[in-house]
Amino acid sequence: MVLGKVKSLTISFDCLNDSNVPVYSSGDTVSGRVNLEVTGEIRVKSLKIHARGHAKVRWTESRNAGSNTAYTQNYTEEVEYFNHKDILIGHERDDDTSEEGFNTIHSGRHEYAFSFELPQTPLATSFEGRHGSVRYWVKAELHRPWLLPVKLKKEFTVFEHIDINTPSLLSPQAGTKEKTLCCWFCTSGPISLSAKIERKGYTPGESIQIFAEIENCSSRMVVPKAAIYQTQAFYAKGKMKEVKQLVANLRGESLSSGKTETWNGKLLKIPPVSPSILDCSIIRVEYSLMVYVDIPGAMDLFLNLPLVIGTIPLHPFGSRTSSVSSQCSMNMNWLGLSLPERPEAPPSYAEVVTEEQRRNNLAPMSACDDFERALQGPLFAYIQEFRFLPPPLYSEIDPNPDQSADDRPSCPSR
Repeated sequence: MVLGKVKSLTISFDCLNDSNVPVYSSGDTVSGRVNLEVTGEIRVKSLKIHARGHAKVRWTESRNAGSNTAYTQNYTEEVEYFNHKDILIGHERDDDTSEEGFNTIHSGRHEYAFSFELPQTPLATSFEGRHGSVRYWVKAELHRPWLLPVKLKKEFTVFEHIDINTPSLLSPQAGTKEKTLCCWFCTSGPISLSAKIERKGYTPGESIQIFAEIENCSSRMVVPKAAIYQTQAFYAKGKMKEVKQLVANLRGESLSSGKTETWNGKLLKIPPVSPSILDCSIIRVEYSLMVYVDIPGAMDLFLNLPLVIGTIPLHPFGSRTSSVSSQCSMNMNWLGLSLPERPEAPPSYAEVVTEEQRRNNLAPMSACDDFERALQGPLFAYIQEFRFLPPPLYSEIDPNPDQSADDRPSCPSR
């Protein structure tokens, strides 16, 4: 008998989106197939899958322990999010070499379905950084007697969704700073910078509208600029390693002494970047918008405005909300509502209650017991007298106006 060979072993996912890219989030069911193609018959002990998700950081630092002694300090940390194992063919024991423990697979293509559920707890978004990563993968292992196992690993992407349509991410971000340049005993005028953006949360592909005013009262030529930075922070053994990367930037016009420049919504587009990672204990990915003034021969004047890069884009109503939060004091036209010039008068009394109803309700009630006799006291007579009487005539003028502020007694000074 001539044993067959494994021609190919592949893994395919049942994608949940139209782009055929395996992307999931916490609580989703990950399903797919292990595809096995063989030529001839093969005997198999087992076909297993192992799915795992974890965050891992690692970096090294050189340390000096004396004049001629140096050593390397390793920093590593790992957080596991899930660990799932399943057997698609055979049994768990690989040391069973008896013929009864083998499965025969005939020549051709074969598919073996698998599925598992991601934890409901928040998961870190897939990420590849300089000193760490967040990875999710499925590994298939085909074990055959007297042969090395055939292994294959395939990664899938997890997004921990961040909805930017939340009040904290729709709030405007703003700041103001000023710097005075000094050269020996001479002091020039200040350079001032004010900047504002409409909200804190954005998604990749959006453009940030920057509103800024830069005033140059110094004697130097300065250049206003803006940039988006990504900050990667890695934590292990009580230490932190930080990496800062430029994501996008823009440059304004040069500003000579005594000049002022205003940005009325200058656009800076966010390129495709990883979403913010805020819930992982060993990896953190944050973003910020830096609006700054490049000053030759001196430290730059800069403002840092925090950003959160999310996965769920702004809803149409959310854009109005952010507009209201920043501009409602100036403009209410977006509401599309108009108040009537004069309020309508209420309906007349005759339109609501007929004379016959009024007379019937004013008729005396029969006293059948002690309770009804008790109700014929002064209070009940007062109620009956004013029951269904017409209200006072409607008037545009308040007959009892409030006391004006001028007539009110003033608060005594302390």
